[in-house]
Amino acid sequence: MGKYNWAIIGTGWAASDMASALNKENGEIYAVVNPHKKHADQFAKKYHVKKAYYNYMAMLADSNVDIVYIATPHTFHYEQIKQALNAGKHVFCEKAITVNAAQFDEVERLACSKNLILTEGFTLYHMPLYQKVKQLIADGKLGEIKMVQVNFGSLKDDDPTQRFFSKDLAGGALLDIGGYATAFVRMFLDTPHVAGTSVKFFVTGVDEMSGIILKNGKEQMGVISLSFRAKQPKRGVVSGTKGFIEINNYPRATEAEVTYTVNAHTSETNKISVGKIDEALQYEIRDMQRYIEQGHDDGELEFSRDVAHILDDVRSDWGMRYSFENQMQ
Repeated sequence: MGKYNWAIIGTGWAASDMASALNKENGEIYAVVNPHKKHADQFAKKYHVKKAYYNYMAMLADSNVDIVYIATPHTFHYEQIKQALNAGKHVFCEKAITVNAAQFDEVERLACSKNLILTEGFTLYHMPLYQKVKQLIADGKLGEIKMVQVNFGSLKDDDPTQRFFSKDLAGGALLDIGGYATAFVRMFLDTPHVAGTSVKFFVTGVDEMSGIILKNGKEQMGVISLSFRAKQPKRGVVSGTKGFIEINNYPRATEAEVTYTVNAHTSETNKISVGKIDEALQYEIRDMQRYIEQGHDDGELEFSRDVAHILDDVRSDWGMRYSFENQMQ
């Protein structure tokens, strides 16, 4: 596999985690961007980055940059993705890749028109465990899949000034953690649509807690539980006519427990173990670089497209729009 120069935009905790992974995987990082010189220089020194840029467009003008990793707040992603793609750079963007489906559709079309790779930072797309799980299902070991259940709950401080609760910054549980849960359902159900929702809003008007039911043409169902002020286990269950699979810590899962329901009174349980949690971001890096080598991804952008449209439909059901969307066409 060829050598690729990564440029990181942003210097927060997500950027720091990716920088550590890039150093482990590739041995070096080409560039980092932050408009605050002090932050960019400190980040470059800490993570052994060759170049520190203080202007995003200046970094994009550097012909040595191959891949731009975006780790800024949600509301910046759309413009930064477009600028990077128009500069001829491949893009790996943290979730949520865009704040709505219209933005997603536009950047997807742009990436395709320029033959560039665009990928969203859902670690569960890249954990090797899921290849084993999907093969087991494809082999019919669980029978006919009937239902997928998934939880995600964070305990954020009860502080309306936090970005997590800001309508101006696309806050709320749905966009911050709901994408992971929806992506999990989409991995196991073909093209689900929103069949029903219920929501509790925070005082700022963003979603604090919700329940979402998805359904598809095969009458399979997905049930999602999200919360921003109550911790939940990151637990996913895929259930079929012959058994079910339980996956804990599903965003970075390395183990699944498979229960085969032999009959109404008898069952047997096996475990699948593969991968390492602390290599989750390295799996993302390897896949991104492999996608560039082969000229396409393995279907993850299609999953991300469906997730973006589902999240839009959920918000439509709630009647919730982010502040800036009121000025959008």
